[in-house]
Amino acid sequence: MALEWRYALDNIDWDELSDLYRVAPLGNKNAAVLKTVFAASMFKCFVYDAGRLIGAGRVLADGVDCAYLCDVAVHPGHQGAGVGKAIVSTLVILSKNHKKIILYAVPGKEPFYRKFGFKRMTTAMAIFANPAQALESGLVSED
Repeated sequence: MALEWRYALDNIDWDELSDLYRVAPLGNKNAAVLKTVFAASMFKCFVYDAGRLIGAGRVLADGVDCAYLCDVAVHPGHQGAGVGKAIVSTLVILSKNHKKIILYAVPGKEPFYRKFGFKRMTTAMAIFANPAQALESGLVSED
């Protein structure tokens, strides 16, 4: 069966999306929070296999200057089958008219994103709600 792609928020089961992020594993993301962040995102996609959500991603963007690709998740049973690659490719294409497309990757996943043309930024900085966790997971450094 072919995968079904959706680009709108109609009929999204936010609890199912929350479960996807948990098993992906990309952490515990509350269903209500996911509804808020996806609603605020210019581009989003949801991938279904036989009616079951197996992948998702979004882009927070201003329409001209900056697009931030984030929250790309693929169910473990479908990882390695090209679903993540298709999601990222789709979101990059949707964001193509922006001056820059940025993301931050889980440490170790940088080679995956390099395939799409992403380069390491030398000036990127961030403030995280949980700085100790960001430091421990390798998202930021003290220097």
